[in-house]
Amino acid sequence: MPLRLRKVPREERTLIAEKLADLVGLKHALDYYPRQLSGGMKMRASLARSLSLNPQLLLLDEPFGALDAISRNRLNEELHAIHYAEKWTAILVTHSIQEAVFLSDRVILLDSQPGRIHKIIPVDLPDERPRSIRESNQYQHIVAEINASLSEIPIQI
Repeated sequence: MPLRLRKVPREERTLIAEKLADLVGLKHALDYYPRQLSGGMKMRASLARSLSLNPQLLLLDEPFGALDAISRNRLNEELHAIHYAEKWTAILVTHSIQEAVFLSDRVILLDSQPGRIHKIIPVDLPDERPRSIRESNQYQHIVAEINASLSEIPIQI
């Protein structure tokens, strides 16, 4: 739809849709109706739709919040691989510390006062992040540092 609104010719839209469906692992589902897609497939379709506009910046607000842990981890890995290949910038909003560390170059913790930065924590992990990185001491150390930093933030009710 975004390409259609930009008046991209049908043939070009089809080629772009097929390329992006393959990129997000949905090439086999091109003829599916929305009701036939699982939650994870819907998230991949949404990502493909966003990438169809060739963005320089992508805002991801709790993109995997409604998914189970297995699907969430798998989609984190796929998103990171796509990001690594395509080289766009993303701002990810998440409540999952593990997800933030896996997907980010830095984690920005917000204070209980909206819009205030409490702390910026660099994520010094390799650009390419296999599934096994979650088990590394380096990854676990960053997760622990963020957990400790969160306890410094006063809770306002």
